Amino acid sequence: MNNINEREKFDDFEMLDDYDFSGGTRGRFYKPKKVPTTLRLDNDIILYFKKKASEQKVPYQSLINEFLRKELRAV
Repeated sequence: MNNINEREKFDDFEMLDDYDFSGGTRGRFYKPKKVPTTLRLDNDIILYFKKKASEQKVPYQSLINEFLRKELRAV
């Protein structure tokens, strides 16, 4: 689509009044929004998560987030 003539064929596109989403997957492209925050934790807690994170090669904040999410599900 380098020129106007090639784009003209898409200019008259009309959306249908109704689409069938019965086979769709809800939340497939949903990505939770990360919110920066300050959290004061004891040094030993941070060291524990940083050690685990380096072993698993993931950010330690992700491990803390995963741990908190699992605890919330248990409540």
